[in-house]
Amino acid sequence: MNLGCIADDLTGATDLALMLAREGMRTVQTIGVPGQDLDLSQADAVVVALKSRTIPPREAVAQSLAAAEALRKAGAQHLFFKYCSTFDSTDEGNIGPVTEALLAFTDSDFTLACPAFPANGRTVYKGHLFVNGVPLHESSMKDHPLTPMRDSNLVRVLQRQTALPVGLVVFEDVNAGPDAIRKAFEREKAAGRRIVIVDALTDDHLRAIGHAAADLPLITGGSGVAMGLPAAYRGDVSPAASSSITTFDAPSGREIILAGSCSSATQRQVQVATETGVPAFRLDPMALASGEMTAQSALAWLSEQSADRPVLIYSTAAPDAVQDVQRRLGRMNAGEVVEHALADIARALPAAGFTRIIVAGGETSGAVVNALDVKALSIGPEIDPGVPWTRTLAGTDLALALKSGNFGAPDFFLKAWAMLR
Repeated sequence: MNLGCIADDLTGATDLALMLAREGMRTVQTIGVPGQDLDLSQADAVVVALKSRTIPPREAVAQSLAAAEALRKAGAQHLFFKYCSTFDSTDEGNIGPVTEALLAFTDSDFTLACPAFPANGRTVYKGHLFVNGVPLHESSMKDHPLTPMRDSNLVRVLQRQTALPVGLVVFEDVNAGPDAIRKAFEREKAAGRRIVIVDALTDDHLRAIGHAAADLPLITGGSGVAMGLPAAYRGDVSPAASSSITTFDAPSGREIILAGSCSSATQRQVQVATETGVPAFRLDPMALASGEMTAQSALAWLSEQSADRPVLIYSTAAPDAVQDVQRRLGRMNAGEVVEHALADIARALPAAGFTRIIVAGGETSGAVVNALDVKALSIGPEIDPGVPWTRTLAGTDLALALKSGNFGAPDFFLKAWAMLR
């Protein structure tokens, strides 16, 4: 195994697994730390999906080290710590603390941090993160319910999370190619920096960074920075041929969308779906908290819907509505109320004939796959950048599309079904 990857949420893990598979690596995604019963011997890369982005830093570190140990025992030669392309975190972590712990685990003194993903509008210039050309702190991420991002300068953001000195490799070095990037790494190391933010505006930049970083014991970033790693490990300067697969074998059964994200992208996707006639049931956090509404309410509604078309259950809401619920229930409790309801709904879906499931939101996806007791996934075709169809490798046979809240075109919920055979 060339690469063992630790992702801090489920949709991010799927995004990374897709990137590696598309670039020619035999990739398996596991849900949680893989057990000894899971055969990973044929994989070039294994991506472990944790649910550690917003938990206390000490717990995130413990889970990440457990995953690192399992991957090392399975033969991983290099480790990759994957987080969101919007650098979702707080001043306490968890990107900084987990990176520190993994540096110590790999007995290394230097790594990089690059969340850039140009295909989804995430770019880094002079250390500042932009979302579709807008500075991070001016984007919709400033209102994220759990990790509001109010600073676009990633050097400052990361330095608040770690005692290790944070540096920067700027656009001019990256644009000059892998050799210049390596020299910039050496320059920053000589200056005492242990972690460097790396600029990237294009896929070519990401491939150059991957080639320059391939020998590092630990790499951290979004899925984009992994783009150049498969070719580097092959000793090849060219990317793998693009896959022409546009359809995917899936179990026959009913189709459903579960949307828990409140990102602007998911809000628009819910709006487009409902405007085009997709039957929809809205979960109200206040009603769930009071007991006026339960998961059974949604399941009763499901039982009344036609089996020949997709349906939607969602809690997605605008920022002001989310903030109002958080003030009344508390920030963490507001999210947990909805997650628990969606998990209870998901648990009942296979018995009701639902085998094709789209899930929107990283936290929501984690709750759903845990409820469904999913252990590992094979990676299928890409629906939109960073979001593939997947199929369970054991247990109940399901087709799952696990979407980060911020990803996907407005018609994502509608066009995804056309890819399933």
